[in-house]
Amino acid sequence: MVKRVRGSRTGRPIMRLLDLLGRRWTLRIVWELREEPKRFRDLQDLIGASPTIVNTRLAELREAKLVELDDSVGYRLTALGRELLQLFLPLHTWSEKWAKAVG
Repeated sequence: MVKRVRGSRTGRPIMRLLDLLGRRWTLRIVWELREEPKRFRDLQDLIGASPTIVNTRLAELREAKLVELDDSVGYRLTALGRELLQLFLPLHTWSEKWAKAVG
């Protein structure tokens, strides 16, 4: 179970999800796994975080059932992780437009 948001007494699922996704490097890991599985070292090289942080974030994502480890191919998104990613794709498209608008 994902830990509650600091200062929140509700433990509502949306708040738990936002707390998880708001942790540094978490969204980047999900994004890097969007197309294909990656091994630990490849993820670490792509995002540039320390091994300890990458390991911690992967453990949190695995506990949340968004990422799984397949020994033959590495870390990959679960069905829930892929579903979450699909929710972010419209935001990604919008952010591209926004980036052009603000320069």
